[in-house]
Amino acid sequence: MSDEVTFTTRELDVMSILWRLGSGTVREVREAMKNDLDEDLGYTSVLKFLQVLEKKGHVRHEQEGRAYRYHPTVDAMDAGRTAMGRVVDKIFHGSSEAALARLVEDRPPSLDEARRMRKLLDQVVKSHKA
Repeated sequence: MSDEVTFTTRELDVMSILWRLGSGTVREVREAMKNDLDEDLGYTSVLKFLQVLEKKGHVRHEQEGRAYRYHPTVDAMDAGRTAMGRVVDKIFHGSSEAALARLVEDRPPSLDEARRMRKLLDQVVKSHKA
């Protein structure tokens, strides 16, 4: 599997559920999509997304009774790193500053989050001074 982990929007919906639940059967993923995303996809549609993700190497399955239980093989943070890198490169032309500005404008962080972000930025500044 290549280091570049990419998902279609629907694949990312499925992966997000698997990351949150840790694993899931087709029925569990389908139910979570219905509850979380207000999407009522058919059983075979959800199964197809899971099969495609398995073929890409992003999930694996194990037999559980008559059903398969699917487990993510890609860490959410690794997928996020790839996705963020692509967004910064393609949309913000490589500017971390522009990406951060857009992020905090659109989704203002809590005070605790802002403090943790400041600490990360302070570490970057300190590493440039060294």
